[in-house]
Amino acid sequence: MERTSDAPESFTRSADPARANDYDSFAEAYAADTENNLVNAYYARPAMLALAGDVAGRRVLDAGCGSGPLTAALRDRGAVVTGMDASAAMLALARRRLGDDAPLHLADLSGRLPFADGAFDDVVASLVLHYLEDWGPTLAEIRRVLRPGGRLIASVEHPFVAYTFEDPRPDYFATTSYTFDWTFNGRSFPMRFWRKPLHAMTDAFTTAGFRLAVISEPQPDPAARELFPDGFHDLSTKTTFLFFVVEVPPSATGSDH
Repeated sequence: MERTSDAPESFTRSADPARANDYDSFAEAYAADTENNLVNAYYARPAMLALAGDVAGRRVLDAGCGSGPLTAALRDRGAVVTGMDASAAMLALARRRLGDDAPLHLADLSGRLPFADGAFDDVVASLVLHYLEDWGPTLAEIRRVLRPGGRLIASVEHPFVAYTFEDPRPDYFATTSYTFDWTFNGRSFPMRFWRKPLHAMTDAFTTAGFRLAVISEPQPDPAARELFPDGFHDLSTKTTFLFFVVEVPPSATGSDH
């Protein structure tokens, strides 16, 4: 249940956790809604690309690639990109976008990744980790498939934002879930996220053997100011997502995973 995600057409509280996060059921609508919208196209993806920097020639795993817009952008910048997602419907859309030769894998981040140790220079996980209650096993697997000196570039719901979805406000320091319904084309789809305090996020990275390089709260692309005048002010003045760059120490070996 790990896929890229953010603001859809609309959402309401409630949702059935047992049926939550079934991206196969709304893949087409989600991909269409997020292709060129404010939050994805002019905030989340540009921020990930800026943190990745020069990726020419680097082997990159897009973990939770969805329909492949970030995969395509990284490939356009010269990276050798592999896509992975737990949704077959999302991967079908990514295949349509990226072509038959693109390496795409149906796999869930909560299990063992289908890649060799040290297979990648970078892993990008855009708006993915907040679907997981326990980041530990996933981060250990991501570290395994990264070479020494490799990077994980990740974004999640900002922990301050996540604690505004429930009233009364829960214990900030507890790891808790919240559910709501996303609505596309008049149909509701239940979603479930896990919220953690900031220190739990950074502790999870360091426990998995990463060292923290960057914590970022970026601004949206300035071009969004004229394209989305109603939403730009809120997005540029309030917390939305939190971005990390964490690194595998250059001396790391597979024996300490």
